[in-house]
Amino acid sequence: MKNKIKILLVEDDPNLSLVLQDYLEMQGYQVVLCHDGVEGLDAFENEPFDLCILDVMMPRKDGFTLAEDIRAVDTVIPVIFLTAKAMKEDRINGFRKGCDDYITKPFSSEELNLRIQAILKRCHLLREDSSLTKPEVIEIGKYLFNYKNLQLSIESTAIMLTRKEADLLQYFSDHRNELLPREAILNAVWGDDDYFIGRSMDVFITKLRKYLRDDKTISINNVHGIGFVFDVK
Repeated sequence: MKNKIKILLVEDDPNLSLVLQDYLEMQGYQVVLCHDGVEGLDAFENEPFDLCILDVMMPRKDGFTLAEDIRAVDTVIPVIFLTAKAMKEDRINGFRKGCDDYITKPFSSEELNLRIQAILKRCHLLREDSSLTKPEVIEIGKYLFNYKNLQLSIESTAIMLTRKEADLLQYFSDHRNELLPREAILNAVWGDDDYFIGRSMDVFITKLRKYLRDDKTISINNVHGIGFVFDVK
């Protein structure tokens, strides 16, 4: 499968970008290298990719803005941010922009490859579960949830979800009325139980509560110090 994986790498550091491109190509990936956000968006709009690796601080268009532009076209493709910024607000902002991972420089090429493999494996398993072992549309109270199409609907209203929102809702739906520890949710949906990712998860849960508010029989209840219960009466 790896030989078919095509990666968009957008990094303005000429030395680091070439090192990463050479390493990833040695691992069997096909890599398209761009040196700023404008060039990266142009490549994304003209070629199909399986995963994007984006530097945050870039000329002409920064990585966060590029990620928003990419998400406007494709809500599913995995995105990894590379950055020298270690502030927690930047990490939270990265996950709010829809990234799947956030790697702070300096990092090892091997670490990056392991994170890529984990994301690709997780995405593949999630899609496989949704298409092969679950019905295409499931009922959650009065709502209909189509994981494949990232759509949640009630009566004549349709809500388009991000992939991470759909992943989280799918996990909650699979474990209705169960007490789910925070760490279990984070590892299942994000592949990591890092504190900063946990802060991002709280934002996603707030969004899901808003989307599901038109059915009073559904609630996402916080059990202090433990986790959450996706309660569907």
